[in-house]
Amino acid sequence: MKDLMSTKEVAHLLSINEKMVYTLISEKGLPATKITGKWLFPTHLVRQWIEAHTQNIPETESRLPPYDGLLIMAGSNDPLLEQTISLFNRIHPGQIAVFGNLGSMGGIAALRQNLCHIASSHLLQKDGAEYNFDFALKELDQMPAIVNFCRREQGLLLQQGNPKEISHVSDLSQPGVRIVNRPMGTGTRLLFDRELEKSGLRGPAIEGYEVEIAKHLDVGIEILSGRAHAAPGIRPVAALLGLDFIPIRWERYDLLVRKEKFFDKGIQLFLGMLHEPAFLEIAEKLDGYDVTTSGKMLFPQDTAKGE
Repeated sequence: MKDLMSTKEVAHLLSINEKMVYTLISEKGLPATKITGKWLFPTHLVRQWIEAHTQNIPETESRLPPYDGLLIMAGSNDPLLEQTISLFNRIHPGQIAVFGNLGSMGGIAALRQNLCHIASSHLLQKDGAEYNFDFALKELDQMPAIVNFCRREQGLLLQQGNPKEISHVSDLSQPGVRIVNRPMGTGTRLLFDRELEKSGLRGPAIEGYEVEIAKHLDVGIEILSGRAHAAPGIRPVAALLGLDFIPIRWERYDLLVRKEKFFDKGIQLFLGMLHEPAFLEIAEKLDGYDVTTSGKMLFPQDTAKGE
């Protein structure tokens, strides 16, 4: 199988005309990149996109087995989450937590397919105020339980001293400015593309827009090494690596759990840690996080007080 497909090949795969492919790019987020003026489509991302938009998936036998000490998490990458998983593995003998870095949309898709117990996500909704609810409702057969993990600050990572004098997203289109990007399906990429649109910029016109880096920390390393001048990212990475940072907004980063799995032992142990001093101490040492609502149940909400 080829790594990249042409517009004609995608049209043939989807049994549509080529004009409809362009509509799917602009309106439905079909993964695409423009190189030398031609649209190209990473084959694996197109197939993931098709899977994410599939409805009425039949039940299969490849479901998660009853919980037996292995806690599987998937979705959006985060440094605090990684340290919290390490804490879980350290303080709960006989339990092991593992994480698959699939991006927010990938995590929700894995939850839908019963491939993970917990999905991590920070997908900004079209209203610009809420996170994750609309995406979960669209992709899953029923709304999952949603618990806040943290709030964190999103923005632009810059080289120390900001030698390119970047002060806004719109400055990324200047000649000589090179960026790296996050993959399609990640919450950071979704926010970044919206900020570009607000600034009247086309992503492919920015040097390095097509270069996708899977982890937040690795994005920062690209800038630290001098291979890029800027990138979308989170303040904790800027603080860890001594990079400059331009804030865009605080975001909510949540954990999604199927309701029938919510009271599994490993899930309850992990969520319970979000109220513990050991977790709060880890977060306090990292800039760019707000854990005042960590562990709060966002859906279903507590209606005991008539809220």
